[in-house]
Order: sequence, then structure tokens, then C-alpha cells
Amino acid sequence: MHMDQYDNVNQHTQKGIDFLERYGHFLRDRANIEVEYAGKLRKLVKTYQPKKKEEEDFQFTSCKAFKDMLNEMNDLAGQHELIAENLVATVIKEVQCRTKEFKDEKKKHLADGIKHQNNLTNQLANLDRAKKNYEKSFRESEKALESFQRADADLNLSRAEVEKQRLQSLYKSQQCEDTKKEYANQLDKGNEMQNSFYKVLMPSVFQGLQDVDQRRIKTFKNNMKQATELEIAIYPIVKKCLEGVAKATDQIDEDMDSQMVIERFKSGFQPPEDIPFEDLSAIKSGEAPPPQTNGFSNSLKLDSQSLTFKGTISNSKSKKRSGLFGIFGNNKPGGTDGRDDYSELPPNQRRKKLQQKIDEYAAKIQQETAAKDGLVKMQSVYQSNPNLGDPGAIEGQLRESTQRLNKLQQEHQKYLTYLSEMEMPQNQGGYGSTNYNGIRTSTNRSSGSDESLTRSASDLSQNNHKVSAPGTPLPSHGYIIPHLLTRFLPIAFHSSSNSPESGISTSHTSLPDSDFEHIDADNHDYYEEPLPVLGTCEALYPFEATSEGSIPMGDGEQLFIVELDQGDGWTRVRRQNSMEEGFVPTSYVRINLYSSC
Repeated sequence: MHMDQYDNVNQHTQKGIDFLERYGHFLRDRANIEVEYAGKLRKLVKTYQPKKKEEEDFQFTSCKAFKDMLNEMNDLAGQHELIAENLVATVIKEVQCRTKEFKDEKKKHLADGIKHQNNLTNQLANLDRAKKNYEKSFRESEKALESFQRADADLNLSRAEVEKQRLQSLYKSQQCEDTKKEYANQLDKGNEMQNSFYKVLMPSVFQGLQDVDQRRIKTFKNNMKQATELEIAIYPIVKKCLEGVAKATDQIDEDMDSQMVIERFKSGFQPPEDIPFEDLSAIKSGEAPPPQTNGFSNSLKLDSQSLTFKGTISNSKSKKRSGLFGIFGNNKPGGTDGRDDYSELPPNQRRKKLQQKIDEYAAKIQQETAAKDGLVKMQSVYQSNPNLGDPGAIEGQLRESTQRLNKLQQEHQKYLTYLSEMEMPQNQGGYGSTNYNGIRTSTNRSSGSDESLTRSASDLSQNNHKVSAPGTPLPSHGYIIPHLLTRFLPIAFHSSSNSPESGISTSHTSLPDSDFEHIDADNHDYYEEPLPVLGTCEALYPFEATSEGSIPMGDGEQLFIVELDQGDGWTRVRRQNSMEEGFVPTSYVRINLYSSC
């Protein structure tokens, strides 16, 4: 290779090293992108992870599949982080080390080439000076010889002058020989160095540069392959993650999700029965009561879906109106009105809530029992070996654990009682569940305290055993009386004084925290007309009205029924000899509904 290509080779080698260094920068940026992508993917997964309040919705198969996909995406992010770690720890570090090594070797070879070139240049300069000295000495020797020959031929010159010219000629001739020898010596050195430069030294430099470039290419090849293999190694795991997502999608079942929705929101209430036919001829002959002119179809501007049975309003309407008279309740936030038996929920949903509470307290009891057993074992160890600790120090912890365990067991038993009372067969009369001519009414138990309503006396009332009156529904639970007052709302709103018709002596304007937003002004006619008569009832026990909205009755008194039990244990009645209306305990009366109801 000629010297004129030396610079080109040097530039090529430098470009190769720069290319390897650039590849290292590429891998560094690639690792940063992988880390950034993994971080953003984890942040995305965290953003869409179900919150605690959404855990109930994630029981559906589609939501479970989405949650599984998020977990797989989180694992996928971990694989991208692994790629970045491996690139930094192995490939990028190797490329950086090799790049530095190649730069140092290239620098060394370049310095050697420059050194060899400088040496050759110096030798050629010495040769040129020796040659010029020889040429000069040769010319001077020739001139001195010519001068001696002319002097020797000139007879006019003395012998001394001729001898002087001869000596001068010999001196110049000797000087010429010396410069000739020096020239020959420098020429040999120059030729030798030149041959060594072109045949040994520079080829060695070029070989070194070639070796650097080849090793640089091999390093690039190996590191590129290693980076690819690192990525290939994690693809089976990535494939498993994607297969997990596909498997999660296969588990989505729209029928199962629909069934879960049905089970979750199934109330357990029976649909309303058919509207009875009014036989006008029977009414005319007196076999049936006369039709009421103030039926719901004219007086109430409600949809048919808002009615549970004739003469009553649906549970949702009753709850909406109960907010006006919440002064008797606890007014706790939330939708449970302070009750912990979930009696405000439909039967199926109530059963699920109670079962959840039972399972929750069962798990807490198991955990607390395990903790107590551990304390007992620790105490026994301390008793056998007092050096390990004081057994008396465990006594306080055992007492606290026992108290917590007893409290948990009481709560667990309370919810078991609620569930067993809900699941027990309904009684045939009195205070439990009564079926009159196909219309079923049930008592909605109120809880939140240890007071429970006794139902045993209702069985006695069915058999006319007038030993003692059954317990009346209590107003202290924050639910029954407000609900009773909302059912008595039409009279309460339009009683101008403490008349016996109202049963409520306080006007609506004097009630604190009253909310009139739920009252529709279009329903004004409904509040002014009396409710239709649904049947009659006979008092089984005397009843003294002790709460607002209720009316007293004597033993055996006959009353009209204008509204059936809504599940709170109260039936709305009207006296037969006046328009006075109010509520009496359902278990205190024997109900006889008209066949048309």
C-alpha cells in the first residue's frame, strides 16, 4: 500500500471506531426507551387497576379478563425492564470498553507510523546533505587538480609554487574521497531505512490498523448478536404473557355475566297481582262494596309500575317521602338508616349482604383465634422457662384477645340470627307474614340494637287466645315511625288543626330538616281525597295510641282498612263511624279483605 493511502486508511479506521461508539450510544438510548416504556406501562396498569369500591364489579368475567390482562401487561413491563438491564450490564459495557481499547490501539499505531515516517524523512535529508557535500568536494578537487596541472606546465612558476598547487590538489582530492565515503554510507543507510519503512515498518502499522478494524467489526457483530439474543430470550415469557391475555379473553362469558347481574339485582319481591274486575251488578245488589270515586287512576298521577297493590304506593315512593319525617331516626349517612341487618334491602340482596358479613366475621374470628393460640403457647413456654420472659406479661394481652374474640363472636352470631330469621318459614297469621286473598304482607324487621320484635304472640292472635297483646313495632330504630308518617303524609300535609282525622298534631312547617323537593305539586288532589276501603278488620286486643300517626282501638272494634301493611308492622285503618284515620299494629287485628281487592 502506497504512502499516499496512509491517511485514507487512518480515516477509515477512525470512522469504524466512531461507528462502534455510535452503536453503543444507540444501545444506551434503546435501554432508556425500554425503561421508559416499562415505566409508562406500569403507570398505565396502576391507573386502570380496579379501586376498592370497584371490586364488586370486577366479579364479572369481562372485568376479570381485563384485570388479568392488566397483570399480564405488568409482567410484560418487567420483561422490558429486563431487556434494558441486560443491555446495560453486558452489551453496552462491552461496547464502551472495546471502543476505548480500539481508540488507544489506533492512536499507538498512528504514532508508530508517524515515527517511522519522520525517521525516514530525516535519513533522506542526511543522504541529500551527504550527496551535496560530495558534489561540492568533487568540484573543488577537480578544480585543484586543474590548477596543479597548469602550474606544473607553466615554466615561469617556481618549484615552490608548483609544490603548493600539488599539495592543494591532494588535499581536495582527499576531502572528495571522504565526502564520497560519507555519501555512500548515508546512501546505504537511507536505502536500508527506506526498504525497512516500506517493507517492514509501515506494513506493520497497516497490519495493526487492519487488526483494529477487524476486531472492531467482530465486536460489533458479536454485540449486535448478543443484544438480539437477549431480546429473543425474553420473548417466550412475552409470548406467555400474551397467551395469558388470550386465555383471559376465552374466559369471558356473556351469559354468566348476565346471570350475575340477575342474581345481584334480583329483589325477591313478587310481582303485583292482576287488577280485579268490578262487577257493577254485584255492587248494585249490595254483594260488593260500592266503587270508590277516588281511585288511584284518577287521583294519583303515577305509572302503574309505581303500585304494589291497590291502595298502596311502591317501596321506592315510600322511601322517597320518608325523608320529610326523618326526625325520629338516626339520620346516619348512607342508605342503611343506621340499621345493620340490611332490612331496607330486597330479600335476595339482603341475604347476600348478611352472608358477606357472616363470612367477614368468620375470617376475623379465625384470625383472632390463631393470635390467641399463639399467646397461649408463648405463655406456656414462659411458664416452663421463666428466663425467656414473664408469663404475667401475657395475661393482659390474653384478656384483650379474649374480649375481642367475644365481641367478634357476638357480631357473628347476630348476623347468623338475622339470616336464620330471614330463612325461617313464615307464620300463617298475626305479626309474621299473612296472606289474605292472595295478597301477601310481611313485617320488615328493624335492627341496629339488641331489641328485636317478638313474633310468638302473633300465633296466639291467630287462634284468638287473648292472653296478652303482642309487642308493637318500636319507633326507636329510626325507620318504622318515619316510614309510618310518610304513609300518613296526605293527611299530615292538609290538617289545619289538631283534628282527630290527622293523627298528627304537628304541621309540616314545624318539622325540622323537612325536605319538600320530593313532593309533586301536580298530585295535590291526591292529598285531599280519602283512600279507598280495601276491607275490614277486627281488633284482637285493645291498643292505646302512644305515637303520632296511630289511633287507639278497643277490643273487638270493627275498622275499615284503607292501606295494607307495607312491611313495617303497621296497617292504616279508618273508623266506621267517622273519617278518623291512623295506624294500628298489624298483629293486633284480624284482617278481612274484600274479594275485589
